[in-house]
Amino acid sequence: MITIIDYGLGNILAFVNIYKKLDVPVQVAKNTDDLSKASQLILPGVGAFDHAMGLLEASGMRQTLDELVLVRKMPVLGICVGMQILAASSDEGKMPGLGWIPGNVRAFDSELQSASLPLPHMGWNDVRPLLNTRLFKRLEKDACFYFLHSYFFECEQIKNIIAIANYGVDFSCAVHLENIYGVQFHPEKSHQWGIQLLKNFAEVD
Repeated sequence: MITIIDYGLGNILAFVNIYKKLDVPVQVAKNTDDLSKASQLILPGVGAFDHAMGLLEASGMRQTLDELVLVRKMPVLGICVGMQILAASSDEGKMPGLGWIPGNVRAFDSELQSASLPLPHMGWNDVRPLLNTRLFKRLEKDACFYFLHSYFFECEQIKNIIAIANYGVDFSCAVHLENIYGVQFHPEKSHQWGIQLLKNFAEVD
């Protein structure tokens, strides 16, 4: 059962509608009891890093999510800020992240090549998969996704970067470690490419 984590952020209904159209079983989790039927997790998010972490901690689901993801190895997909909070920390805030993938979140304006560009990075951009992963199946060429962000995930290990995009600098727009995936872009706003990616995630086990 695809389970969308509803901790107060993200386009929850958009994900639900896409999976219903794909005829994939889907539910929304607002508490730990709702997580009992989950087989895959989607962790959406919009806005600021600290705000997202604060809401997730307050939801009461954090400990159970750690158990499901880190111990039971349940597949999880973090999206936008939901991807950023997979990291240990962020330039944007002071709170620690989930720390599920080694790395930190950095500001575009900390990079010389992108410091003069408008922020946030908003709109459509090409995505280039680096590795042959199931998440980008049938998206190896001409994949284009919708972005809205001012910070990017800097992995400690290059092997955890599975796709890049460019905004002044090349940056990791998709990351992966074992059962944990993250994408900076919004698949729920990315038409056929986003639908394909969400379908691919539903097939991950």
